[in-house]
Amino acid sequence: MTEIDRGRLAALAGFATTAVLLTLTVVAFLNDTFESFGWRGGEYAYSFIWIALGSALVGLVVKVAAPAPWRSAGTGLALAGSVGVLVVIALVVTFIWAWSNMSV
Repeated sequence: MTEIDRGRLAALAGFATTAVLLTLTVVAFLNDTFESFGWRGGEYAYSFIWIALGSALVGLVVKVAAPAPWRSAGTGLALAGSVGVLVVIALVVTFIWAWSNMSV
């Protein structure tokens, strides 16, 4: 396996880790998995936001401070975290737009 292949695999692993965590959070919300622990919609939203922000931040730190193969993993983490943050921003903008255009 060449160095380029290792880098691509590490980037894919970093991206997949965050993508799976975000997806599992959405699936847990849709199935109300943690209802017995008292979780409602807000706890799932907070989890999604913290996973996205944490992944973006950890990805940037890993990209700057880690040795060669881990830099690619940091890129994958940062990319997936950024996509998660963009999803959160899009949902907030959609909610605000719908709230402002609601006629009661």
